[in-house]
Amino acid sequence: MGVIESSAAAAEETEQRRRRHSAAALDRQARVPWLPSPPAVARKMRASEYHSLNDYSNWVLVEEKSFVRTLILNRPKQLNSASRYMISRLLELFLVYEKDSNVKLVILKGKGRAFCAGGDVAALVHDINNGNWKSCAIVSWKVFTLNYLMATYSKPQVSILNGIVMGGGAGCSIHGSVRVATENSVFAMPETALGLFPDTGASYFLSRLPGHFGEYLGLTGARVDGAEMLACGLATHFVPSAKLPSLEAALHTVDSSDKAIISAVIGQYSELPMLKEQSAYRRSDVINRCFSRRTVEDILSALEREATNKVDDWIHASLQSLKKASPTSLKISLRSIREGRLQGIGQCLVREYRMACHVMQGEVSKDFVEGCRALLLDKDKNPKWEPPRLELVSEKMVDKYFSKVDDEDWEDLKLPARSNLPASAIAKL
Repeated sequence: MGVIESSAAAAEETEQRRRRHSAAALDRQARVPWLPSPPAVARKMRASEYHSLNDYSNWVLVEEKSFVRTLILNRPKQLNSASRYMISRLLELFLVYEKDSNVKLVILKGKGRAFCAGGDVAALVHDINNGNWKSCAIVSWKVFTLNYLMATYSKPQVSILNGIVMGGGAGCSIHGSVRVATENSVFAMPETALGLFPDTGASYFLSRLPGHFGEYLGLTGARVDGAEMLACGLATHFVPSAKLPSLEAALHTVDSSDKAIISAVIGQYSELPMLKEQSAYRRSDVINRCFSRRTVEDILSALEREATNKVDDWIHASLQSLKKASPTSLKISLRSIREGRLQGIGQCLVREYRMACHVMQGEVSKDFVEGCRALLLDKDKNPKWEPPRLELVSEKMVDKYFSKVDDEDWEDLKLPARSNLPASAIAKL
């Protein structure tokens, strides 16, 4: 064997050891304690995730430039929807970079026309339909652990949101300290149309938007553009997409974890865009009047009163979105956002994990499976919600989603201890 071949073989062996070590470390960091150890479902998942690293490793690309690490979500045909592997890989990398003194800044972006359009819900529904909701719970455990790590990260995370940002994509970006929107940005939390609820910490960040704009976004699934993201606080900066290569080149020269320094660099490329005339953010008075109401039924009634006073396409679209959504999802989403106003990010994630497990278990309602069938799989766009009307969703049913799951193996989400963090790592919104 020649020197080149020998060196290559040694490098490959070193890389294989690194991957095995990383997989083991990741398991320790994000292990689900309420399943027997080692659980069969976890063994299967680890095999599919790590044994096939050579197949999936290009789904998260890594670029190293000086003190900066750039992570690129690379499933453009799937709009960078986050697979099990991608979540595990991001969790692994963020843990490693936080401890690495040679890393001062982490940039996260997506390839193609999306940053990230959400989680891989088709895979989740497949597992649920096969009676394996607990494997979905393992994925949620890791997702929410990643969200918490990002929300409490001691180093700046710059998310470049040059495209679609939906659902789980918001959870991977909005919790970070710096969020850069562009003219291509499209943000939405469309979960109520799928029989789900805004999760990945959305009850934390939606509840902290001005007025009741968060309730509006979370219940209707309405889309907002980059200018609206900046105006309401979902984004911290707006940079025209043509300037992004120059911005990234400038960030690669940064030798600091000081957010003020990084924001100053981004500020050199930033602009203050004008809101469109029909922007929902220009209707804050109507949104606050209607979406501040106590119940979903009251919100609908308030919007209908507004509609009788004037012809307004925006009001009509909002009403239609609410009437098409899962009644159960609307009620648990509103309560979740309202509770989020009074809770920290950790409390929000623990509560949302309970809710997600109830959704996946499907004892109260199977609307999540039905919504995904109607909108993503069969695409007939005609979900049969059960219960089919708001008045049939009782307070007792809603309470169930916020209680512990009735399963002897189940435990609440246990987030990793985060100590000695600066104040800027605790509250970024």
